[in-house]
Amino acid sequence: MLLLNDPIGNLLGAWSTSLTDAAILFRIALSIFFAAVIGCERSSKRHSAGLRTFILVAFGSTVAMILDLFLISTYHIGFPFLSAASIVSAAMISGNSILFSSRNQIKGLTTSAGLWASAIFGLTIGAGLYTVALIVFAALVMCLSFFPVLEKYLKDRSNHFEVHLELKNRSNLQDFVSTIRRLGLRIDDIEYNHAYLNSGLSVYSISMTIQSPELKKYKEHSEIIEALRSLDYVSHIEEMS
Repeated sequence: MLLLNDPIGNLLGAWSTSLTDAAILFRIALSIFFAAVIGCERSSKRHSAGLRTFILVAFGSTVAMILDLFLISTYHIGFPFLSAASIVSAAMISGNSILFSSRNQIKGLTTSAGLWASAIFGLTIGAGLYTVALIVFAALVMCLSFFPVLEKYLKDRSNHFEVHLELKNRSNLQDFVSTIRRLGLRIDDIEYNHAYLNSGLSVYSISMTIQSPELKKYKEHSEIIEALRSLDYVSHIEEMS
């Protein structure tokens, strides 16, 4: 019987730190619960990898670690093949969830990192390291739920931002550039988006830097974009995340 030293496990009792039937069921249930909380947060924001995906990743890694511990304690196998394989599998799933949208934006990076982290806390739960799992879970919830507010604040205070711009006609690009410069903005890069080639629109991804001291002090990105949206020749404009 494999015994582990974990503060929360010690509080729960010896049954939770050994490979008993009750401990195995408890670890699996705990893993599913933690993953469900993360999955619900992702689903509520309409991300592709939601509740079931996170549960499956955490569940698989938890069971893999339990099997590893069983093989190590029973057959004295020194290398945890199954848990290593589960991490690789989770990484492959994460990689496949990264997509490029028609607006030249990389989508799914946060969800991919979340899936990988779910596999990690699944492994720690499977190993009976409840304290580590709880810390990883709390950190993951904080990163996904609370940090976006801070991230948005920092982005709005940044002098650099990128927009997705749809002009009614390609000839309007020169007018748009002139307006940008009059407002105190510098264009760092303009990229034509070929995905909209036959749409009748002229679509660009434009990187800009705020140069005007007044804009730096008083204006947020949303206010600048709202002003640009009022231009007659602009069909649509939004900040790219």
